[in-house]
Amino acid sequence: MLVLVCCFGATLPVMPAAPSFSAASLLTREQVLRALRQIAREGRPLPPGTVYELVYRGRRYPPRAVAELAYRLATGNPAAQWPRPAGAPTNALLESLDFTISTKRPVLTSGSGPDGDETARQQAEDLYTGLAKDAEGSILPTKAAEPIAAYAPLPYSRAEALAELFITEAELDAALAGLQRRRNLLLQGPPGTGKTFLARRLAWLLLSAQDEHRVELVQFHPSYGYEDFMLGFRPDADGRFHLEPGVLPLLCQRAAADPDRPYFLLIDEVNRGNVSRIFGELLLLLEADKRGPTHALRLPYAPPEAPKFFVPNNLYVIGTLNLADRSLSPLDYALRRRFAFVALGPQFGAPLRAFLAARKVPDALIEQLCTRMAALNQTIADDPELGPDFEIGHSYFCQPPPQPEQAAEWLRLILEQEIGPLLADYWREQPATAAAQLRKLLA
Repeated sequence: MLVLVCCFGATLPVMPAAPSFSAASLLTREQVLRALRQIAREGRPLPPGTVYELVYRGRRYPPRAVAELAYRLATGNPAAQWPRPAGAPTNALLESLDFTISTKRPVLTSGSGPDGDETARQQAEDLYTGLAKDAEGSILPTKAAEPIAAYAPLPYSRAEALAELFITEAELDAALAGLQRRRNLLLQGPPGTGKTFLARRLAWLLLSAQDEHRVELVQFHPSYGYEDFMLGFRPDADGRFHLEPGVLPLLCQRAAADPDRPYFLLIDEVNRGNVSRIFGELLLLLEADKRGPTHALRLPYAPPEAPKFFVPNNLYVIGTLNLADRSLSPLDYALRRRFAFVALGPQFGAPLRAFLAARKVPDALIEQLCTRMAALNQTIADDPELGPDFEIGHSYFCQPPPQPEQAAEWLRLILEQEIGPLLADYWREQPATAAAQLRKLLA
């Protein structure tokens, strides 16, 4: 033992100096990576970072929590406390180990250091793939599934349909007759006339129940193709391609296995897709007299041993057409010949008035709404550049507020935020006309 002699002649023992601990000398990059791997492997919950985040391979971690776990793994002490405070002291150490520390914010940042570009690339990739990765960037196994909800078909009657549809009983009978005769029906009309709403209820009426297990809804769009609808090759989780049936063959299988009950395919926005390309062989098999196995066809991609494809007699198809979309080409005559057509128009008469009155909308406001919208639609129909296909439907006004005193503000906002922009698009070359029509609605 060393001793010091002080000036008063007394001797004091000198204890051995405590070994100095430098976190930087103990914590290496590999130890931090080990901690990140353990976090990913165990799904370990970590307290969220408040200001800064450690960014590694597209994932974000609270820096101090990661450093503390790495410190505990390095020392072998599961209760060890990280000796440095959060913020700059911890961040500086991690950055010295070539980790990226970024300010917490909801945007993609490349950060600094060698991981910066890779981080930005990984984050951008995750936005599209949604694939979870571990700390080393390997894709974790995932299982996608639709949300599970309690299901029990509810009965649906003709009286219920007439109570919630803004069409007469004769119009409802005509639509049902066309559907039963051709087995294919197209509901066409201006935007907001309740086409999709009616399509689902026609199906429910023939089902006598709100049975969504026997109703399949799809929406066509420019990227929708034959491979999505009929049959095509699609990749699995390992990147290998397999021949997979589309929406229609799967529905046809269900319908063919249950021939005593009707099934329905609802196609929203039929004319937004390339219909001839999407339908393929269905263009022939849709005809009412071409149903059943007698008229089965072999699909182009199907292997030789696969059974031929046919549309069962109990499958009904209901589509909707938006006539006001200038970007769409008209349907070809071959398709038109296979459907019955029902035209829907705006309903600002007695049914809408009764509907709004039942929901306590003031009578004066109902009168103002119906009168002015009818006048606007007449102006649109008389315009040679527009016409009846561009009239504005009643469905814009079918969700009134629960409190009657809120109705005036509700109507004003719909006119300003929804109808006004639509008018500006209609009269794009005549902005004064659009502004004048909106002023009449708001007066």
